[in-house]
Amino acid sequence: MHAPPLAPPLAPRLYPPLRPGGARLSHSHASQYAYVEQSLLLWRAVLACRAELRRAPRRAPAEVCRAVGGRCSRSCPACGLSPRRPSSLEAEDIPISPRPEAGAFGTQDLLSGGYRLRDTGQGRHRVQSAPNVGQLMSEVLRRLQAEQGGGWVGSSAVHLGDDDVPNALVWVDKYSQVPRILGPIAHAVSQSTLDSLAAKPGVRGYIVSAFGSAEACRLAVLADFFKHGFDGSGADNFFDAGSCIDGRLTSAWHFCARLSKKPYYPLFQMSGFVGFDGAFGRR
Repeated sequence: MHAPPLAPPLAPRLYPPLRPGGARLSHSHASQYAYVEQSLLLWRAVLACRAELRRAPRRAPAEVCRAVGGRCSRSCPACGLSPRRPSSLEAEDIPISPRPEAGAFGTQDLLSGGYRLRDTGQGRHRVQSAPNVGQLMSEVLRRLQAEQGGGWVGSSAVHLGDDDVPNALVWVDKYSQVPRILGPIAHAVSQSTLDSLAAKPGVRGYIVSAFGSAEACRLAVLADFFKHGFDGSGADNFFDAGSCIDGRLTSAWHFCARLSKKPYYPLFQMSGFVGFDGAFGRR
C-alpha cells in the first residue's frame, strides 16, 4: 500500500481552512487548540456523568457532578473538585461504557409528556423535550466554562427536542459514539501501535517515505483530526452544524465518514482498523 508523500511540520497549524460545503469555522491556531481541548473535556465530563447516572439515576445533575468529581482520580471538568493526581485529557479510569443505556434517567424524559412523530432528516423520531438531559448538560457546561475562566470558544447552544437531537434516547446514542470515534484514532497513533508497525521493514519504509518518521506520522494524523474533525462541517447550514455543543460531534462524525479518503488511511488499516463501529472484540 502506498500513500502520497507528506511533509508535516513539527508543529502543524490547527486552523481549519474554510471551504465550500465544508469547514464553517475560521479560528486562529490558538482558538482552534482551545476549541478542540474544550470539546474533548466536555465529552469526557458528559460521559463521566452518564456513567454516574447509570449507578444512581435519580440524583440531581449537580449531585452527579459532585459524585463524579469525588470519585475521579483527577479533576473532573464537570465539578472542578481538587484532583488526587495531575489533571489529564486521558480518562482511562473513569468508567465509560459505549452502551446506549441511561436507566431511569433516560426513561424519565422519554415517558414524560407528549411527543410529535415526524421525519427529522435522520428518519422518523419522537420529537419531545428532555428536561432532565437539558438540566444535566447545562450544569456540566456551566461548570466547565467556569473552569475555563471566561475563555470558552464557540457556541454554548445545546440542541434538545428538535430535529438535531429529537429526544433523550438520541442524546444517549450520540454520546455513546464518542469512545467509538476517539478509540480507533488513539489506537492508530499510540506509541505501541507505531512501534509495532515500524518494527516491520516494509511498513517502516512506508512510514518514512510518506511521513518522514513515526512522530511526524502521529502529528499528521492528529493535526488533521483536530482541524477537520472540529471544523463545524457535517451539515448544510449553521444551525445543524458549526460550533454548538451538538455540532462538535457532528463534525467528528463527518471526519469519520471521510477517513477512507485520507492519505494516512493505510496506517489505520495496518493497525487493525475495520470501522468506527467495528466488529465485536476488535477496535
